[in-house]
Amino acid sequence: MKKINYKNIEVFVFKLWEREVSGEKVSEKETELLSQWNKNAEKDLDTVHMQESRGRLLSGLESYFNSAGKSIPVRGYKKYTYQVAAAVVLLLSLGGFLIYNTLIKPDIYIAESREKIIHLEDGSVVTLLPGAELTVAKSFPASTRVVDLKGDAVFSIAKSKIHPFIVNADGFSTKVLGTVFKISQSGKSKAVDLYEGKVAVSSAGAPVSFLKPNQKWTNFGVAHTTAVISFAPDKTSGKSRSELLSLSFNDVPLHEVIAVLESNYNTKIYYPKETENKKITADFTGGTVAENIESLAFILGFEVQKKDNTYILKK
Repeated sequence: MKKINYKNIEVFVFKLWEREVSGEKVSEKETELLSQWNKNAEKDLDTVHMQESRGRLLSGLESYFNSAGKSIPVRGYKKYTYQVAAAVVLLLSLGGFLIYNTLIKPDIYIAESREKIIHLEDGSVVTLLPGAELTVAKSFPASTRVVDLKGDAVFSIAKSKIHPFIVNADGFSTKVLGTVFKISQSGKSKAVDLYEGKVAVSSAGAPVSFLKPNQKWTNFGVAHTTAVISFAPDKTSGKSRSELLSLSFNDVPLHEVIAVLESNYNTKIYYPKETENKKITADFTGGTVAENIESLAFILGFEVQKKDNTYILKK
């Protein structure tokens, strides 16, 4: 099919509109051409975006239906409205894919087998790790700079005191004004490592966590769970030492709470098997291992026995 530029498409569309109004029949050849264009134009379009675009265009044309103060009978108004709608939909079908790809369709960056560095319009730099995908809307940067991330990436955000930068990941988001951080996503496990600046991390069913440099937010692979871990060099060995600063659970099954506590406190906790699915809501911020396990026992109405590095919860 011979390629026709946008100007010719526009002329053709309004010629067809004129025929529709006058009642003149569209030729068989023109009908065939329309069918071919419609098929080619719509095959790669995003349905939701196209519906939104059509709605905005039809809404914009509404003022022309009663232009110059002239009144139109209800029947005539409806017919005229349908004719305009048909013409707009036709125009979208023929040239809409050009507008969609240029002005609406978001930019998608994918790092396949190696790292990929993305320079965003606001000056921010994103390093996508292998397998990661970054989606950036055409409106970026706006009053709020928002991107979507699948996989792992390191962000170096251009500073702005009035335009926050938000990374929407799988089930959680990270909000900053200008900083350097890394987002990691592996199955159910999610994490944010902060290198400089400050960030706020939020996830469904859990309180917002605020990070400082050399701190990490994670959910330990458990829904409705948040933890903040601090990393600092050991004064004696010089090696990095981790410290659990906060740990919160919101309506989490007991067996998952126990697994997180055992892993982070390097201990063993025994409890009645029949209570493993009991939902726990607790905040273990700032306590020692013994104090936090005592708090858990209090929530359950249990007693605690300790032997060496093992805790036994009993009714």
